Amino acid sequence: FTASGSSVSKGETLLDTVHNILSMKVDMVVMRHSASGAPHFLAKHLPDTAIVNAGDGINEHPTQALLDAFSIQETIGDLAGKKILLIGDIMHSRVALSNIYLLKKMGAEVMVSGPPTLISPYIKEALNVQVEYNLKKALQWCDVANVLRIQLERQSQVLFSSLREYNLAFGVTKKLLEEVNKRIVIMHPGPINRGVEIDSDVADSDQSIILQQVENGVAVRMAVLYLLAGKKAES
Repeated sequence: FTASGSSVSKGETLLDTVHNILSMKVDMVVMRHSASGAPHFLAKHLPDTAIVNAGDGINEHPTQALLDAFSIQETIGDLAGKKILLIGDIMHSRVALSNIYLLKKMGAEVMVSGPPTLISPYIKEALNVQVEYNLKKALQWCDVANVLRIQLERQSQVLFSSLREYNLAFGVTKKLLEEVNKRIVIMHPGPINRGVEIDSDVADSDQSIILQQVENGVAVRMAVLYLLAGKKAES
């Protein structure tokens, strides 16, 4: 279920959508919605239907976090004690929040880096996540860097001077990685804005596991569907 391609885009309320789903007697709904909390609303009104959150607004993206964690573990082993850095538009990224929750649950240390205007105080105060505004220092600290795109479509005001200035301060470049002089695993949930948050010679390097993430995403999401469908079959 994608709101932009459904009757919601034509004015249908989410509650009407719920009633229509009930009428179809489906066992499972995979939902992506622009409103944070929409899958929770659906789950509340459809207690007998499995709801998979495929991304809700700027809130969460659980299956992305699962595939990211799986990809890290596949590459460098157990996450416990590993240092994971999230770089970029933390405030508007549902990927960031889900990653933080899961990585900390699995024993990893988490740090975020980006412009102060794109990092909510909630991240540090409520989630106990380290914040470093100097990207070079942050990269020297981490084992894995997960680079997030700038989500201009979710920003109601200008939060940094320009994309060029952003790239100069927070873009992950080959030159910067050479200065850090440490082999870091590079990740990106996609889509990539090449030349903004990450340069092509980094995204396409042998340090990058971006395509591995894409491949693992298929398996992880199949596993989610299988487990939920299995529970329905057992009941």
